[in-house]
Amino acid sequence: MKRLTYEHIREKILTPGQAANLFAEPYPGQHTMVFTNGCFDLLHRGHIYYLARARELGDPLVVGLNSDESVTRLKGPGRPLNNQQSRAEVLAALAVVDYVIIFEEDTPLQLINLLKPRILIKGGDYRREEIVGYNEVLSWGGAVKTIPLMEGYSTTSMIQKSR
Repeated sequence: MKRLTYEHIREKILTPGQAANLFAEPYPGQHTMVFTNGCFDLLHRGHIYYLARARELGDPLVVGLNSDESVTRLKGPGRPLNNQQSRAEVLAALAVVDYVIIFEEDTPLQLINLLKPRILIKGGDYRREEIVGYNEVLSWGGAVKTIPLMEGYSTTSMIQKSR
């Protein structure tokens, strides 16, 4: 197994522009890009399960990560608990994650349109038709799927429990 260095972890974190260049047509080989997104503020077992299951569906697994400002807009004051660089590095250190891209908007729609993933994934708490990017991914022949949540694991419940 390849030894993962801190430099390699940081190389897995891309800007949207770097990602656009990397995944420009034609992308090398017969890859099936899987894309998911989230805040990933406190990484827990439920996240690991979710990301590993997403990775089983294709290669590479690209994770869109909400910026600090977008997390605050979505989750409220006091969030995120960890800044975007810390959250990105923790995600990038996972073997199942190939790339992490921080996005500033409240939704990853611009990033989805830029990358054009073959498979879009969200947690089972979403209805497929409500997932941001659903219509777009279907329009280029991709698939939108959900992965059941692991019971008892959520960042919000962990924060509440710690208080």
